[in-house]
Amino acid sequence: MHFSSLFKGALVSTLVLSPMLGLMPAQAEMNKPNKSSTETTKIKTSQQAQTSILDIAKSNENFSTLVAAFQAAGLEEVLASNGQFTVFAPTNEAFAKLPQGQLEELLKPENKAQLVSLLTYHAVPSAIASTAIQPGTITTVEGRSLQLSIADSKLKVNDATVLATDIQASNGVIHVVDSVIIPMAQ
Repeated sequence: MHFSSLFKGALVSTLVLSPMLGLMPAQAEMNKPNKSSTETTKIKTSQQAQTSILDIAKSNENFSTLVAAFQAAGLEEVLASNGQFTVFAPTNEAFAKLPQGQLEELLKPENKAQLVSLLTYHAVPSAIASTAIQPGTITTVEGRSLQLSIADSKLKVNDATVLATDIQASNGVIHVVDSVIIPMAQ
């Protein structure tokens, strides 16, 4: 069975990207980017191997919108599971860039399928460190491709810029992005 089918099956059995993935000052050290590098974030905690993507997002106020979206889409259980994922996590500021009213519409129960599609478009079904990311396309859990590129020495995911990388979780890795990534037409 295809991984995205398994993932979607888990979503159906469990029910939920307000910007959920933020960095806790006590847990993370952010190296400010110079003009030729991308900002790097590493979580330094003895609990990191036991902390899921969901737990990290919940512990950081910069990801409160993402957490709310995960909850509305019923994705909490999946993001706390033992699978390995890469999540390109929009911050609260990224969600604020959406057209007025779009987030509120997505969070309505009748639009759950759209929300699940959008959120799973931000996830890849394997853990990929920033050092292993190469320009090109990568297939998301949702099933469509993301375009990875480097522009002005910064990693881009479609039109979003990666702000922080390599936040390690027990079930994968988080890369923080400055925009909600809207699925490209294919």
